[in-house]
Amino acid sequence: MSEHPPVFEHRASFPLPVPPPRAFRALVEPSELSRWFAEHVTVEPRVGGSFAFHGSATLGAPAAGDATQRLVAFEPDAALAFSWKIHGVDTEVRWSVAPTDDPAKSTLEVVHTVRGALPFKRPRHVLDDLWRLHAGNLGDHLAGRTAGVVLPDFAGGRNEVRVSIDIKAPPAKVFRALLDPALMNRWLGGAAQVDLERRTYTYGWRYDIEGRSVDGGPTRIVELVEGEKLVTDWTDWRGEPDQPLTRVTWLLEPLAGGAGTRLTIVHDGFGAPVDRSDYQQGWYGFAERLRKLFE
Repeated sequence: MSEHPPVFEHRASFPLPVPPPRAFRALVEPSELSRWFAEHVTVEPRVGGSFAFHGSATLGAPAAGDATQRLVAFEPDAALAFSWKIHGVDTEVRWSVAPTDDPAKSTLEVVHTVRGALPFKRPRHVLDDLWRLHAGNLGDHLAGRTAGVVLPDFAGGRNEVRVSIDIKAPPAKVFRALLDPALMNRWLGGAAQVDLERRTYTYGWRYDIEGRSVDGGPTRIVELVEGEKLVTDWTDWRGEPDQPLTRVTWLLEPLAGGAGTRLTIVHDGFGAPVDRSDYQQGWYGFAERLRKLFE
């Protein structure tokens, strides 16, 4: 019997846009890890070797002296595992890279084992959001979408998601696609409902998660400036009733010479850096679908 049995294990898998050998390099090369995972990284690629990382992009924002992580498993091009003390609690993370039916792609499997009580109200949700955030950055890094790679700031910086994209349509047309349910459904994939008089606003998303049915996305318009700005609330995506609402702002600016519209999406109001989850990649994906609506 283990001296310190696991309190819980968090498991997750994420698609990656590159073959396994390329994906594995991004997991072990310090120059790559510092782009998508942590600011400061030292790696000795062997069992017992250092896998030390620290800085504001690491959960808990540990100092250099607290970077004591070590490799407990190392299988070249396949898997690695490292110890990681979080807020004084012993944890262990295993990353495995597996091939898919498409030889140009792979899957990252994450197993995070926790052997103590983490100081969070919902530790499982914290780890779920943490790995969604990191894996989203990894995927964008491997795809060459450098603008999408945004390291979190656990040292107390501003918590927001920001995405900008240029669309070949005038602001008036783009703005209409934010308010016309028929157009919204084409790029949001829901059953949108908008009542400008009552300021009610929903994408019509409905899904089940953790045993509950959730109406996801916005519920009301907070601010509207015709052709320029739309601000809505945003509900907790897991449907937790005691989680605070966040805010999504859509900003539209005309490009020089009538070339189109610069659309900027800002999602802010998160209670903690980890609450960003994979919204960075989610909003980029929806911005791309909106852009393609006008192609």
